[in-house]
Amino acid sequence: MTTLLTGGVKSGKSSRALALAGDFPPGERFFLATATAFDDEMAERIRRHREERAGSFITIEEPIAIDSALRPSMIVDCIPMWLNNLFFQDREREWESILERFMAALPRDIVIVSNETGMGVIPADPMTRRYGLTLGLINARLAAAVDRVELLVAGLPLRIK
Repeated sequence: MTTLLTGGVKSGKSSRALALAGDFPPGERFFLATATAFDDEMAERIRRHREERAGSFITIEEPIAIDSALRPSMIVDCIPMWLNNLFFQDREREWESILERFMAALPRDIVIVSNETGMGVIPADPMTRRYGLTLGLINARLAAAVDRVELLVAGLPLRIK
């Protein structure tokens, strides 16, 4: 089943993704990690996430070309970090073409993790507003393309679709 998990920061999305991956068919399971260690805190966060899934998944680290990194039985974590990478590598214009190819190639069993960033304050600067708007568009397109959508709130999944 194709699934999109969304919600706020630290709402339990990654843990829920790992739990849903338990329903993948027997065989190899893949984890597409989009994060890059741009500071010490992020490096530590990446290390902790690697430990959580150690031995259970084959990890593919791909910050940009998520469309070409897809495999069967996969978790993609996370779309906001992928978009962040595009913005900060001055490749913002590529998001639509990469996303189109990504959605066209979705495997039957995939859990995609995203964030709801537009539920809080309006950002003060143009780039952050553009980022939030773009992520909202991406989430809407992904939600339309998948079988199931869950919103995570305080660690609890709420089925949307």
